[in-house]
Amino acid sequence: MSIGSLLVRRLALVAVVVVCVSVLTFVVSHVIPGDPASMLVGQRASKETVQQMRHALGLDKPLTTQYWLYIKALIHGDLGTSLRTQRPVAEDLVTYFPATLELVLVAISLAVVIGIPIGIWSASRKDSPIDHIGRGFAVLGVSTPLFWLGLMVLLVFYGKLGWLPGGGRLSPFMDPPRPITGLYLLDSLLTGRLDIFRDALAHLILPAFCLSFVHIGVFSRQVRASLLEVMGQDYIRTARANGIPYRSVVYRHALRNALIPTVTVIGLAIGDLLAGAILTETIFAWPGMGAYVVDSIVFLDFPAIMGFTVVVALGYVIINLAVDVIYIALNPQIRGVG
Repeated sequence: MSIGSLLVRRLALVAVVVVCVSVLTFVVSHVIPGDPASMLVGQRASKETVQQMRHALGLDKPLTTQYWLYIKALIHGDLGTSLRTQRPVAEDLVTYFPATLELVLVAISLAVVIGIPIGIWSASRKDSPIDHIGRGFAVLGVSTPLFWLGLMVLLVFYGKLGWLPGGGRLSPFMDPPRPITGLYLLDSLLTGRLDIFRDALAHLILPAFCLSFVHIGVFSRQVRASLLEVMGQDYIRTARANGIPYRSVVYRHALRNALIPTVTVIGLAIGDLLAGAILTETIFAWPGMGAYVVDSIVFLDFPAIMGFTVVVALGYVIINLAVDVIYIALNPQIRGVG
């Protein structure tokens, strides 16, 4: 399959996913008890005022008409206006997205840098003490609840030891770097503010570690299983029979093919982290999209909730598209499949 045809098929899938998600979020927003118009004007407002607000929001129109207006707005990139902030939802998400993106990028980097080597070491030393330790660490990562881990690391490293800050992106006395990308680590380096870089990195360590902990175990298990399967194939046994050093066989021949299924797991993990950052951001007072959508849920801010859901779903599809392209880069023979 060529990259061009792959892109066409995946872009068609993007449209299908957006439509399905829009239908789901629209239905859920109308099933949940609560009247956005009443919340917006206040509980003491008269019925006439509430009715005027419902008319202004289009809530008095038939559901089919409301959905059609919603779809037309989505096509033009309009996610609606937040009932809580009174700003366009797209503008709000752009404001909060860099904080979430920075947290997710650091978390996925930690998971890859730690999880993949653990999986390689476990597979290359099967049934050894190192393998048992690696598998135990993987099971621990998968089975540890995120909320418990977040509270424990806060208690130990912030409350008891005082080694790391407890929440936020920067210390109260530290001004943010000049905005270029919205990522504090990158912006501080681009502007030469190493003091801000150190402070931002210190604030990232605990939430990024907690967010990545589950995926460290998942990556290590996936790499171990894939590498053991590849090591049992004929071309690997032939390479070893020809006297190629074991380390070279593992890293130059087996690992490339073993990483192909791992790419899928990593891609899905990025999408999962974007949606799953809500709990981590709440625990560590991280000012990202997770905190924004939690406040929106409390306020029953339906446009904000629906906009966040559509953006995350779209992110999943784009990430899966990138995974398919990486597949072809790792193994060009996949082009001939399908």
